[in-house]
Amino acid sequence: MPHSPSLLVVVADGAHARFLHPDAAGVLRTVSRQDDPDAHQRTSDLGTDRPGRSFESANPAHHAIAPRHDLHRMAEDAFVRSVAAAVNAAGARGEFAALVLVAPDRRLGLLTEALDRATAAKLLGTLNKDLVKTPDPEMAAHLSSFLAAHHRAGGTPG
Repeated sequence: MPHSPSLLVVVADGAHARFLHPDAAGVLRTVSRQDDPDAHQRTSDLGTDRPGRSFESANPAHHAIAPRHDLHRMAEDAFVRSVAAAVNAAGARGEFAALVLVAPDRRLGLLTEALDRATAAKLLGTLNKDLVKTPDPEMAAHLSSFLAAHHRAGGTPG
């Protein structure tokens, strides 16, 4: 992420993340992306593809044992934590003064929890929406209240 001491907007879901900064005109622009290469793999490619089997003690029947963890959900959680690690590193390098996180419900909670204390202190707000595929020119309409709050707080557009 390039150096910009102003605002960082992180838009993420379980497989993709975009990092946006306002340009000199105040328009949000994607400056970098992070994608999970395992996002579209089959469950069998992520790990065991079939549940284990158990024997019935009273008769010779076999029963499937339900997996304890959803491998896709675990991969998504790991990806969201890696996004948070990238945001924490950018915060430690002073690449932004204010932060806005945008993600669907469960991912937003995990992303927020994974922020370190110093980065969390820069959190201007969160938005519970999936905007990963929203084009840059349309982002400001969804984030107008955060952009206005950042501007009122003395933040510069770029």
